[in-house]
Amino acid sequence: MGKKDELSFNGINFRSKAKMVDKKDRSHFTVNVDKATQSIEGAREAGRHAAVTYCIENYGSSSIDWVHGPDVEPENLRMIEDDLYLEGVCKE
Repeated sequence: MGKKDELSFNGINFRSKAKMVDKKDRSHFTVNVDKATQSIEGAREAGRHAAVTYCIENYGSSSIDWVHGPDVEPENLRMIEDDLYLEGVCKE
């Protein structure tokens, strides 16, 4: 089950949700940040925060191997309509 958060980054509240990809391997997760086009930089940080929180809660570590991470060039971010999608794997 995913956990929704609403956080303010760059003065904008972003709703983000981190959830596992497969019940057999909770370390693999995705993060959805709603309305990311309001501020791409703010959305990246909201997504990173949701990912780190997910990994700490599930694995006690903030280390992440990104599949689709927040630190790529803006044109390489995974966007669907106005939402940002990140994907990673928690490292123990």
